[in-house]
Amino acid sequence: MPEGPPPVSTPTPLTYRDAGVDIDAGNDLVERIKPLVKRSFRPEVMGGLGGFGALFDLSGKYREPVLVSGTDGVGTKLKLAQQLNRHDTIGIDLVAMCVNDVLVQGAEPLFFLDYFATGKLHIDTAAAVIGGIARGCELSGCALIGGETAEMPDMYAPGEYDLAGFCVAAVEKSELRDGGRVREGDVLLALPSSGPHSNGYSLIRKVLARAGFDAAKGGLDVQVGGVPLIDALMAPTQLYVKPILSLLQAFPGADSPIHGMAHITGGGLTENIIRVIPDGLGLDIDASTIILPPVFEWLQREGAIADAEMWRTFNCGIGFVLVVPEASIPALSAPLTAAGLPPRPIGRVVKSAGASVHERVRIG
Repeated sequence: MPEGPPPVSTPTPLTYRDAGVDIDAGNDLVERIKPLVKRSFRPEVMGGLGGFGALFDLSGKYREPVLVSGTDGVGTKLKLAQQLNRHDTIGIDLVAMCVNDVLVQGAEPLFFLDYFATGKLHIDTAAAVIGGIARGCELSGCALIGGETAEMPDMYAPGEYDLAGFCVAAVEKSELRDGGRVREGDVLLALPSSGPHSNGYSLIRKVLARAGFDAAKGGLDVQVGGVPLIDALMAPTQLYVKPILSLLQAFPGADSPIHGMAHITGGGLTENIIRVIPDGLGLDIDASTIILPPVFEWLQREGAIADAEMWRTFNCGIGFVLVVPEASIPALSAPLTAAGLPPRPIGRVVKSAGASVHERVRIG
């Protein structure tokens, strides 16, 4: 008898999990973080997690609201956090980098969304990271209103993940701080940072490698200023929101002595303060007032980094700057000191005909 056709093989059914995406793990993560997220909620939040869009009721709070938005990440500090298996505070860094930025314009952060992407979702790691985000929002009075967790096989090496954050804030139009009030003779009042914050970590990791440290293998317990180096490097970014908003509320209106503000992020002292200074004006910063905290002294020494490079890369111990009339310094200093942010003058606003940052900013 003639042979019949060969049997047709039935392929093994595939699932999304076979492709590397575990929907159940994602659902488990959402349930785990719900209590953490809920602690950050404000009365204006409508609904909870899980919808296609997050809802926030802005009615009744502002007369002429101006919305201010910002987005950021944490740079290669994220790499260090992953190598050290320290995931619980990197989320605070993420929130701080966004809310401190929108604060510069006098805006109150209203809500925050995060984006967490990884190759394979590890619930403990993701919960620690998002728990830090929720904590940062809670400390800033900002609701963690939503976010996205993306599991993308083959996009990231094992153990790696990426983060981004998005913040929306609001300010009364009459209270907007856009630098237009800054005048010649105003003083730069510097507030302390908690460390390098989340900037300059590509250079920091280069210095660590030169000094013979391997973050993945440990050995970063050398003391700087009485604390282990690694603790100084991983200290979460200072959140300035509540003290500064309180100060703005205490000194409102067109006559407010707070003429401008700057968040010292990438670009350091050289390139950030000048962003809120009007054309025709520049900055004269007294280098002797830039007192490097121990962690920055260590980085400069081990990396043989020039002063100018330090000033344009790191915050050098200064995380936020107010631009104010000299006569207002005593009145502003008292509440800031009480909030744990003792300020110090570091320079003045001066006339300048220059066009470039180099021409408009003098540190010496």
